[in-house]
Amino acid sequence: MNPKEGIAWANGRELEFHRYTAANDGLPPIVMLHEGLGSVTTWREFPAALAERTGAEVIIYSRYGYGFSTRRREPFGVDYMHKAALEELPVFLDAVKIEKPVLFGHSDGASIALIYAGTRSDDVTKLIIEAPHVFTEQISVDSIAAIREVYNESEQLKNRLARHHADPDTTFRGWNDAWQLPDFIDWNIEKYLPEINCPTLVIQGLNDEYGTLEQVDRIENGVGGICERLVLGECGHAPHREKAEAVLSAVGNFLRR
Repeated sequence: MNPKEGIAWANGRELEFHRYTAANDGLPPIVMLHEGLGSVTTWREFPAALAERTGAEVIIYSRYGYGFSTRRREPFGVDYMHKAALEELPVFLDAVKIEKPVLFGHSDGASIALIYAGTRSDDVTKLIIEAPHVFTEQISVDSIAAIREVYNESEQLKNRLARHHADPDTTFRGWNDAWQLPDFIDWNIEKYLPEINCPTLVIQGLNDEYGTLEQVDRIENGVGGICERLVLGECGHAPHREKAEAVLSAVGNFLRR
């Protein structure tokens, strides 16, 4: 399945997006929010598989400073996920004429989805959050510091990111620098959870090097609506890549309920 590609304008910036056509127009669209170093292309074949499995329209986009959207010129800051959720996502959804989507967020994208749903619960049909962060764990800070060393010492990661981003160095360093800020250890979005009333599915790999099951526990205990969990053994930070069939099956069942 080949997507329709486009550019949306949000707050004076270009955001690249892909749309996978729905087989069933009666289903709410799924909007996918990528990880901290992601873009439309880092999702690979998963959005097409998700559209085929569910019959829903699937929309993916690259946030400001990612992929081939407008390049970022200022530092990310501790609040960069809040800005993506509260300032960019609502404008993007208006631009592409999407109402009451299912939000599917991975890592940073999961946190952005939670913030958005915590302030606009009536505007979200369901939430699917994969490898989420609702508070800062030391394992996250340590792993992000370690990948900085890899980036500085090897061309392999730089070359891989260059396939997905117009300005990979600014994207990497902006994201990585933010997580190394002293104030980031106090970053926490749990205050948004009680306002989330839509059904939520949390997906987590047991071997995730960026977070633990404590993230899942706090979400499950904190949200105001029904919450389900899918915990996958022998799986790291990207279940949709590492355990694609299990994720597709769980998401399909969740959306049918």
